[in-house]
Amino acid sequence: MKTPAALQPLIDDGVIDEVIRSLKSGKEATVYLVRSGVHTRCAKVYRDLAQRSFRKRAQYQEGRKVRGSRQARAMSKSTRFGRREQEASWKNAEVDALYRLVAAGVRVPKPYGYFNDTLVMELVTDAAGNPAPRLGEVDLSPETAREYHGFLIQQIVRMLSIGLIHGDLSEFNVLIGPDGPVIIDLPQAVNAAGNNGAPQMLARDVNNIRCTLGRFAPELLETEFAREMWAQFEQGELTADSKLTGVFARDETAADADGVLLAVEDAREEALRSELGREGSNT
Repeated sequence: MKTPAALQPLIDDGVIDEVIRSLKSGKEATVYLVRSGVHTRCAKVYRDLAQRSFRKRAQYQEGRKVRGSRQARAMSKSTRFGRREQEASWKNAEVDALYRLVAAGVRVPKPYGYFNDTLVMELVTDAAGNPAPRLGEVDLSPETAREYHGFLIQQIVRMLSIGLIHGDLSEFNVLIGPDGPVIIDLPQAVNAAGNNGAPQMLARDVNNIRCTLGRFAPELLETEFAREMWAQFEQGELTADSKLTGVFARDETAADADGVLLAVEDAREEALRSELGREGSNT
């Protein structure tokens, strides 16, 4: 195929040798199959997103570190320079997340470098060497669904143990390779400790996987892994190898409204008695 303009510098610099074909095109990036020596890899070319999308992305970027105070001020004021920095931060987030996750033992595509808004990374294939299908494109036995669910929950635990949440995990960004699921697409990776929406994003990730695999193994729909792992994370007890039960006891004790009102009235009466006592002592 004709070499896309964004990939020509990578050919000129010898990073890749050939663009084979387009693999996937989305609103944020286009992924190409490329040849690098004897290896077939992916090249993910990020798009420059329209300014209207910055507000949506702000919820994911909350809590992310930026290079310096000047960049932080510019991003908060949404100046032209700030929008460029915000755009760069969004694109770099996936690269940074992939390197951290590979080091933590999370099954994600191995990154090979980031060049001019293009991420070169491992191609995830099926057993025949073809690009791997997505989780939502395969039929599973109940046993395999339970196996994949257990594996993906443990991967989410490993991510959270180093302070990261995928933020958009679903059947569309899990590939099925010969050894099982591989998690992809992380430009919206969330800083678990610094983002106020982190518990909700974690729950959405976990519940998306639960609902997808629960189609094949309905008993998975009764699990509560998100609440359990977040509770351990908040208490500083979550590790990469934490074993969860999927059972989380909710506090369903009915609020004692009468008791609360009585306590309030008692407090008011005590305050009034104290005030009267002070007035009496001053007369």
